[in-house]
Amino acid sequence: MKYDLIDTHAHLDMDRYDGDRSEIIRKTEEASVGFINMGLELSSSYKSVELAEQNSNVYAGTGFHPHEADKLDATALAELAELSQSDVVRAIGEIGLDYYRENSPRDVQRRAFRAQLDLAGARGLPVSIHNRDSTDDLLDILKEREELPGGVLHSFFGDEELGREFIELGFHLGLSGPLTFDGEEELRAAVRELPLGKLVLETDSPFLTPVPHRGKRNEPRYVEFVARQVAEIKDLPVEEVNEATRDNARRLFNLNEY
Repeated sequence: MKYDLIDTHAHLDMDRYDGDRSEIIRKTEEASVGFINMGLELSSSYKSVELAEQNSNVYAGTGFHPHEADKLDATALAELAELSQSDVVRAIGEIGLDYYRENSPRDVQRRAFRAQLDLAGARGLPVSIHNRDSTDDLLDILKEREELPGGVLHSFFGDEELGREFIELGFHLGLSGPLTFDGEEELRAAVRELPLGKLVLETDSPFLTPVPHRGKRNEPRYVEFVARQVAEIKDLPVEEVNEATRDNARRLFNLNEY
């Protein structure tokens, strides 16, 4: 099936969906939306793979979020590498750095990030990168590498200059609910100028719910509201934004079936 929209980053394995997960996935498919469920550590990566194996509109990402970086020892990394060989796995993610909460020490986060970039390169998979208050170190790590796996800056925040810097490194920019929030004029200004061919859409469900559902649990089908906002900002038909971001995601994550 060819979907109208692709949400490139969601977390429907989380317990907030335990009561109605199947219903949410059904509604998502009825809305013609496919999505990638990203892992946060080993357990959620296994759950992401299971969801993808059971549902035709779901693919999986496997990885350790920076909050969980202190759990990524050699044994866990080897298990993650084995799991990433599943046919339903199309990304290494969610990985990156988070200096806002620092649930794992910064040096441990950096080590885990480098290790998972290596894994992505070895597997030939793109990455989904989390970045919160850590841009300088994140860019330094990316620039120190001779080859990068490509991927997405998850829930991109920043100005046009930063966006173009990531694009020049070979990455796409993931746009999510905050683009619809009041007060995000810098982000909107950046999106207005950045190339549509380097943008993909996300929800980060259950987080970052877009207007008009802000304050409620997010769902992958709400990605349509992010698409509408991009269309408004760029003064384009929403159908053009849907098609472009869908095709960007298909190419990046090898989602030929989508």
